[in-house]
Formats: sequence, C-alpha cells, structure tokens
Amino acid sequence: MCQLKNYSEEAVDKLLAKVLAKYEHICKCEQCQRDIKAYALNYIAPKYITSEKGEIYARALSEIDKQQTINIINAIMRGIEVVSKNPKHTY
Repeated sequence: MCQLKNYSEEAVDKLLAKVLAKYEHICKCEQCQRDIKAYALNYIAPKYITSEKGEIYARALSEIDKQQTINIINAIMRGIEVVSKNPKHTY
C-alpha cells in the first residue's frame, strides 16, 4: 500500500541532478539543493497519489506531458538563480 505522496516531488528529484550538472559555478551542497527543490515545488502543481496504481499512472503521464517537464525544469532553474544569489550558509 502506498501512502499519500506528492509525485511532483519525485519528478523534481529526477530532474534536479540533470539541471544542476549544467551549472558549474554554483554551490551544490545538500542545503542549497533542498532550498532549490523547495523553491521549485512551490511553483509547480502537486500531484498526490495514494496507491501503486496511481504512481504508475502518474509516471506514465509525466513521460507523455512534455510541458510539465519543461515547467519543472524552469522552476528548478529559477530556484537555482534565487538560491545561488542568497544561500543560507556562510561558506
């Protein structure tokens, strides 16, 4: 049985590493990655699922919906811009 889960979070996780790889001169520490992820998730629609069937359906839809992928990448890129200008750490 699957618990209540926001599939958008998994989609951001999947794309975050790929997008971060294109940015050489920004901090990629865990704190900054969490902040970027949180920023992105605040700008995309949540997709809650409660079962394995729902998870399979959400994955299939995300593979088909290229606009959603573009929206997630754009949200991650905006998050990178905001977080890299104002990181929450001092190093």
